[in-house]
Amino acid sequence: MSNSSKFSQKQHSGKEYRKNVALILERKNGKILICQRSDCEDSWQFPQGGVDEGEEIVEALYREVREEIGLSAKFYKIIEERAGYRYDFDKRHAKWKHYLGQEQTYFRCRFNGKNKNINLGADKPEFTNYCWIFPDEFNLEWVADFKRKVYFEVFRDFFDLEIA
Repeated sequence: MSNSSKFSQKQHSGKEYRKNVALILERKNGKILICQRSDCEDSWQFPQGGVDEGEEIVEALYREVREEIGLSAKFYKIIEERAGYRYDFDKRHAKWKHYLGQEQTYFRCRFNGKNKNINLGADKPEFTNYCWIFPDEFNLEWVADFKRKVYFEVFRDFFDLEIA
């Protein structure tokens, strides 16, 4: 769908895209962190989450990373940021009925900690497991259908890869 079509859809529905941040955590050896969703064991993704009203985008990143994988900002450094990645929610996301989908800002960050600094044991854990892979090992089928286009674009933009 073209941007003008999306704009018309937004105007027509009165809905907007929810602001969101996502983390690409990268080790010195080039491996990146992916996390297994707790609500769908076949689904792996980058940690991500919404930006609260009045919150700065970088502060949202620090908060979401702390909430989702228990990682303090002292264990990573932002090395690249890219914005404007959008996806529409599918019908299963009724809790977000006031939004068309999410508009994401991706942060590629250098990890300077150890695995023990990552803690998936949050009050309401979103992830049950994590692993480190090289970017060219990622498979689009690991991601929910409605997010695949964004992941394709992210891997192209950050790693110059066309993943399948």
